[in-house]
Amino acid sequence: MIYFTSDLHLGHWRIAQYCNRPFRSLKHMDTVLIDNINSRVKENDTLFHLGDFCFSKSSEAVEAPRKAFDYYRSQLNCKNIIFVLGNHDHHNHIKSWILSCQIKHGGKFINMCHNPENANPIYELNLHGHIHEKGKIQEKMIGVSTTTLVNVGVDVWNFRPITYSEIISAVIKYKKDLTSST
Repeated sequence: MIYFTSDLHLGHWRIAQYCNRPFRSLKHMDTVLIDNINSRVKENDTLFHLGDFCFSKSSEAVEAPRKAFDYYRSQLNCKNIIFVLGNHDHHNHIKSWILSCQIKHGGKFINMCHNPENANPIYELNLHGHIHEKGKIQEKMIGVSTTTLVNVGVDVWNFRPITYSEIISAVIKYKKDLTSST
């Protein structure tokens, strides 16, 4: 099974305040996010994480060692995680140099990046993070092409990773709602 997520911001309590996340503390947020991944994504599944995995050298997560990435990554059961770099991943010792990646899944070519500003118009479907709670799905005209952008960030998907079928179901509902309102 393949899963998608973004913007965990493990070890970063201020993100909970900025995005009005419903957690009591940093430890509570980190524990829930990690548990939500481990309960859905099994050891041999694949998880695409589209940026902003953890905060480096978090003074807020005092139990995290200097290499926050290793500390948080070791708590996830899934062996196959592809990390796309986010704007907060440059100093957290993440072991990735991927800025975007493309796959074919479910008969569709999919582009994945962190920031929706980097969506690629040649793909019908662009998955991204970065914008947190500011929207789940949108149609966007880029040049002469229209693409569907889907925010896979935890803030809009109940703080858990999602499957391709969940994404497609949400896109179908979004497009149906668009046509019925016009």
